[in-house]
Amino acid sequence: MALHSMTGFGAGSAQTILDDGATLAVSVEVRSVNHRHLQAKLRLASEFAVLEQGLEARVRERLGRGAVQASFEVAGSSDAPSVDVDRALIERYLELDKDLSGRFGLAPLAGTTELFALPGVLVQGAPKSRTIEPKGPESAVFAKALDAALVALIEMRAIEGEALARDLRKSASEIARLLEHIKELAPGLVTRQRERLIERIAELSGNPGTTEVDLAREIALLSDRLDVSEELSRLDSHLDQLDGLLGATGAIGRKLDFLAQEFFREANTIGSKCSDAEVAHLVVDLKTHVERLREQVQNVE
Repeated sequence: MALHSMTGFGAGSAQTILDDGATLAVSVEVRSVNHRHLQAKLRLASEFAVLEQGLEARVRERLGRGAVQASFEVAGSSDAPSVDVDRALIERYLELDKDLSGRFGLAPLAGTTELFALPGVLVQGAPKSRTIEPKGPESAVFAKALDAALVALIEMRAIEGEALARDLRKSASEIARLLEHIKELAPGLVTRQRERLIERIAELSGNPGTTEVDLAREIALLSDRLDVSEELSRLDSHLDQLDGLLGATGAIGRKLDFLAQEFFREANTIGSKCSDAEVAHLVVDLKTHVERLREQVQNVE
C-alpha cells in the first residue's frame, strides 16, 4: 500500500430481499479527515443500532488513522404498513352471498378478487416490527454497502496520498539543497568568528600581538560551540529515513510525524549555534521547509 492521506469520501449502496419478501435498501456515505488515532462514528437509525459494533469493526479492519464518519440511510418495502383481512366480516359476506344467491337466483361471488373488493374486507395496519440481529440478513446488506463506500474512500485517500508524497519529496529536496549549502559554509564559521574575536580584543587592548595566546582556549571552546557537523549528519540521516518511509507500505503517518519533529529540532540547534548572517538566512529557509514538511505529514495515514 502506497502512502495514503487521511482525507477522503466514499459512497456505497446495497439491497436485498428479506425472508418475508420485503426489500431492504441501504446507502452509506463515509467521510474522513486527519486525526492522531482512528476515530469511527456511525450514524444509524435506532432500530439498527445493534449492528453498529460489527460495522465499526469493518472500518477498523480497513483504515489505520483518521476521524471517520459513516452515515446510513435505509429504505424499502419493509417500511410499508401491514395488510390483513377481517375474517369475521368475510364470513358474514359469504353467508349473505349464499342466502341471496339462493333466494333470488343471483350468481355467487366468483372468488377472492371480488371478495377483497368488498368494503372493509382488507384491513391496513401499522408497519410490522422486525427484530434485528447482529448476524441477521439485515447485517449483510449493511456490511455490503459499507464495504463499497470504504473501497471508494480508500481509493480517494490513495489519490490524495500520491499528491502528498510528491509534496513531501519536494520539501525533502529543498531541505537537502539547503543542507548542502550550509555544509559548504560550515568550515569557515569558526575561522570567521575567530578573526572577528581577535579584531575586537585588539581594539579593546590595543595590543594585537598578545591575542593568539590569550585566545587559544576561547577559540577551542568557540570551535566546539560552532561545530554543526553532528546536526548536519543527523539531518542527512533523517532525509534517508524519510525517503525510505515514502517508499514503505502500511500506515506510516506517526513515524513521519516523529521524524518531522526531529528535523525541526536539528534545524533549531543549527540556528542557535550559528550567528553567521548567511548561515542564519539559510537556516530560516530550512525551518520554513521543515515546517511545511510537518504540516504535510499531519494528514498522512
